[in-house]
Amino acid sequence: MDKIIKNTLKKIENEGYEAYIVGGFVRDNILKKQSFDVDICTNAKPKDLLYIFKVKQKTNNYGGVNFKIKKFNIDITTYRKEKKYDKRHPVEIEYVNNLFEDIKRRDFTINAICLDKNDKIIDILNGQNDIKEKSIRSIGSANEKFSEDPLRMLRAIRFATVLDFNIEKNTFEAIKNNGNLINTLSGIRIKEELTKILSNSNFLRGLNLLHETKIDNVIKLSYNDDIKFTNDIIGMWSQLKICELEFTKEEKENIASVKSIINTKQINNHTLFNYGLYLNIVAGEVLNVDKTLINKMYKALPIKSMKDIDISGKDIITLLKIKPSKKISNIINDIKVKILNGELKNKKCDLKKYILRTYKDE
Repeated sequence: MDKIIKNTLKKIENEGYEAYIVGGFVRDNILKKQSFDVDICTNAKPKDLLYIFKVKQKTNNYGGVNFKIKKFNIDITTYRKEKKYDKRHPVEIEYVNNLFEDIKRRDFTINAICLDKNDKIIDILNGQNDIKEKSIRSIGSANEKFSEDPLRMLRAIRFATVLDFNIEKNTFEAIKNNGNLINTLSGIRIKEELTKILSNSNFLRGLNLLHETKIDNVIKLSYNDDIKFTNDIIGMWSQLKICELEFTKEEKENIASVKSIINTKQINNHTLFNYGLYLNIVAGEVLNVDKTLINKMYKALPIKSMKDIDISGKDIITLLKIKPSKKISNIINDIKVKILNGELKNKKCDLKKYILRTYKDE
């Protein structure tokens, strides 16, 4: 255990309280995976934690404190029961002085294993065996857990995807039975979980589980069978059809652009000019076009923006002795296409000759 984490536990215990690491950090530690998000549970009350750590903040929504020490994000919460939920948020909690009561409220057995400052594991609900069996198992009644917080269903599918685990039979049936409750979640929460699923190379496992549980119908998610993994999440979203997720304006524009490039089925001078290097590299992963080749193509572009064209609208007006009109923009666009196609050199003398030859008598 890292000295920073051990000292955090000791600091709480030195004040006469219990303190244990719990959740994903312990799970990942058992799986030999690196993690920097550290959840600590304790019987110290939130006001005591503020005093112990001299934290100048209000307690978080879960009745605890959080802070960062070097590479670790540390979240400390008081043992509690969650007595009443409203739209997945516990609106009535009771602080308790018993570790077991706190553990029972958690979602899955693999996330309920504790670790003390001496690296001793406290495994009340046999989560280590479920890790060994590669099984996602709900704590207590899965139907109750998912009714309290429907996001747990997406979390189960996410863990199964990222860890390459199976979902235990009763837990899986409960997801199928309660899938419609996903509709009560905000688009932001659904998007966050789907992003974590899609960001993993094992993403097809997650998509298959969404289909088997019929959650894909609930969130109106569809995709083609030839969907490919991309390192950039925009590339993944661009291969999906999904309604009512809260994308930013920039995300919407980037997704639409990558879809347009994918629909052309190739990376060429026109896609590079119109959408830029970044979005073409994202689309290139879907189209199996090598990133190095795309970079070379972009560097070799004769023009990268309209400003690079070696003739202006004013030049054309003077050359043809005509008034400003839409015709000017049509001519410039025609020139742009021919330059990108390699049919015209981007030199003013060549462009003038072409314009006079093509448009003088119109």
